Amino acid sequence: MEETPEESCRETAAALFDVTTVMIRHLSDRQGMSLTTASTLRRLEQAGPIRLTALAAAEGVTQPSMTQLVQRLERQGLATRVGDPQDGRVCLVAITDAGREVLAERHRSAHARLAELLGTLPAEDLQALGEAMRTALPVIHRMTQATARPRVPGGGPAH
Repeated sequence: MEETPEESCRETAAALFDVTTVMIRHLSDRQGMSLTTASTLRRLEQAGPIRLTALAAAEGVTQPSMTQLVQRLERQGLATRVGDPQDGRVCLVAITDAGREVLAERHRSAHARLAELLGTLPAEDLQALGEAMRTALPVIHRMTQATARPRVPGGGPAH
């Protein structure tokens, strides 16, 4: 019996979830910052200075939670508040050079751990995984870009 589109979707979703979970578990710096903190810094690095409310929505957390996180990042010297050049009454959150260096080090560390894991594979598995990734990654990028909408805290995408 042939699989229905809904069954195929559920199976693919489960497989992607499993891959994501396993990779995060093996690549995360368990002694370092939380995934939410790293994601917030990454967003600040990519998006540039941003309003705290927009940052909270984009990260899918409440504004009070984001306020606490930004205060912690400020104390650590990883983020700072800057004036909005278009509206002097508004403060934006920006990443600092120290924040960029922390992200760069996390990136280097994750790449080293991943290279170590890949080094344990036989050549044919490494080749198969490389081919699968060259196929899957563009599809995943298209999928996530097509559905990329700011998330509202505690819910799904904002409408």
